[in-house]
Amino acid sequence: MPRTRPRLTLATAKDRIRPIIRKLSQRYPKAATALEHTDPLELLVATILSAQCTDARVNMVTKDLFKKYRTADDYANANPAEFEQEVKSTGFFRNKTKSILGMAQALVERHGGKVPTSMAELTALPGVGRKTANVVLGNAFGIDEGVVVDTHVKRISNRLKLTNKADPVKIEHDLMKIVPKAQWTLFPHLLIHHGRQICTARSPKCEICPVSDLCPSGQ
Repeated sequence: MPRTRPRLTLATAKDRIRPIIRKLSQRYPKAATALEHTDPLELLVATILSAQCTDARVNMVTKDLFKKYRTADDYANANPAEFEQEVKSTGFFRNKTKSILGMAQALVERHGGKVPTSMAELTALPGVGRKTANVVLGNAFGIDEGVVVDTHVKRISNRLKLTNKADPVKIEHDLMKIVPKAQWTLFPHLLIHHGRQICTARSPKCEICPVSDLCPSGQ
């Protein structure tokens, strides 16, 4: 008799998560942030710029930006109108300028120009929410404080029935319950790579998916 596929549900998420991570890690062994940076400040700026913008576009902009602005003081003393033009191609440039320059001023005033290493201190900075703080903590400092939830993570987590939530904060809460803490930073990178290459929004390539046997939505 043909082998019956086990029922994959939200209740089985904790049992499925380790093999999912193992298989995705084998498929994407170099999974990491695509935002180019050399220090925590650069990653913080790049992450703010990445809102509603591709990482590739951000990297094009920061290539010159990081040569001109090297410290928090440099950003804090930047001319807003000039800075707006320098980041204009990333979209929402007025809000991003306000956030980055305000963030830099706060770094200078409260932290001696250094990027802090706690969630509370980071999210107290202008323009820095939990998602941005998670990116910086995990990728710049190696601190697994939470799980970054972007559009890929949201879509694939629901397809894999690791959550049934739509709100990013609630999705993160669900993922933190089942993903081993040491892999909180890695896990979203795996899903982002998977979402770009195979589990796309409109036409997922289920026939070549390495975790199709672990996915309730697999065809």
